[in-house]
Amino acid sequence: MEKPAIAGGKPVRETKIFYGHQSLDEADYQAVLDVLKSDYLTCGPKIAELEQKLCRITGAKYAVAISNGTAALHVACMAAGIGEGDEVITTPITFAASANCALYCGAKPVFADINEKTYNIDPESVRAHITDRTKAVVAVDYTGQSTQLDELLEICHENGLTLITDGAHSIGTKYKGKPTGSIADMTTFSFHPVKTVTAGEGGAIMTNDPQLYEKLVLYRAHGITRNPALMSKEPDGPWYYEQVDLGYNYRMTDIQAGLLISQLDKLEAFRARRKEIVNRYDQAFSRLPQIVVQEEIPESDTTRHLYILRINPEKLTINRREFFDALGAENICCNVHYIPVYYFPYYQKLGYEKGLCPKAEKLYDEIISLPLYSAMSDQDVEDVIAAVEKIATYYAK
Repeated sequence: MEKPAIAGGKPVRETKIFYGHQSLDEADYQAVLDVLKSDYLTCGPKIAELEQKLCRITGAKYAVAISNGTAALHVACMAAGIGEGDEVITTPITFAASANCALYCGAKPVFADINEKTYNIDPESVRAHITDRTKAVVAVDYTGQSTQLDELLEICHENGLTLITDGAHSIGTKYKGKPTGSIADMTTFSFHPVKTVTAGEGGAIMTNDPQLYEKLVLYRAHGITRNPALMSKEPDGPWYYEQVDLGYNYRMTDIQAGLLISQLDKLEAFRARRKEIVNRYDQAFSRLPQIVVQEEIPESDTTRHLYILRINPEKLTINRREFFDALGAENICCNVHYIPVYYFPYYQKLGYEKGLCPKAEKLYDEIISLPLYSAMSDQDVEDVIAAVEKIATYYAK
């Protein structure tokens, strides 16, 4: 039996491969250069061009480009009217921003448990956590797989709640043939470098509701408007504007927008390559009893942002940390997504305790994020598989 590198064997590769990486080409570089040579670095025409392109891709009526995915969630909560004393239901298996956005508005995050097979928020757990203070649900498309949108929309409509989909992972994903971004009341995107397409940083909010759209635009830019219909008096001249609400400086730059417009031209190619890699991983790991493969709902045609390796502790003599370290010794650099949000000291100080979501907590103890990005070569993929197989086999019970 071949020894893993951590046990004295030879690593599967000499150079490191990282869990995520941007994929840029000459068209992307030129797109940024063109903006830098233009008259507008921010508040210029690239913003509207990007928003129109996002609407074409997703099928949503409106898009609001914004500085990052966290800002997108914050502004979406503001547009939903979330405030002091309200509750917002979300999942603990997510980046902290999915819950922090409620705190920004003075509301309380409430954590619902996950489906133990798909790892997405469980609609029945959402239903069980609704109170007379619940105002919205922030459902995360974890790893890129769509949540069970039909069930969540039904729950939200029955209870007068706003459904916000945190689609930070899921641009390119479709639910029952409809693209992410066109279904929930609002959908937020993130364009961080490890996502499927990137603006460096950046985000967007999609909606079909004109009233929500009007609020999103307002809150993105200080609560300031030049729209006479929203002003308290007739404009004194073309320079005139009014602050009609308290908003934030959450604007995206034209530099970011130019890069993202170019990246979106490659979305289908990125999507296809990610699906190829995921299919190869699934094929390999489904043969290993030491590994549990994430399941997908049939409604979701997923563009995967993360590939989650879940170990089966009953079939291994090592734990998740030891498996993680063994992969690192093979030069496979991984990550873990995510620490349950309410584990963090800040949330503990707010009174949250471990034990709230048993399925999510068990998942956290068993998961590792493997490398997944469109620029991975076939050899990169095979090296990751070889490392996992070597470790799983060597430490099998």
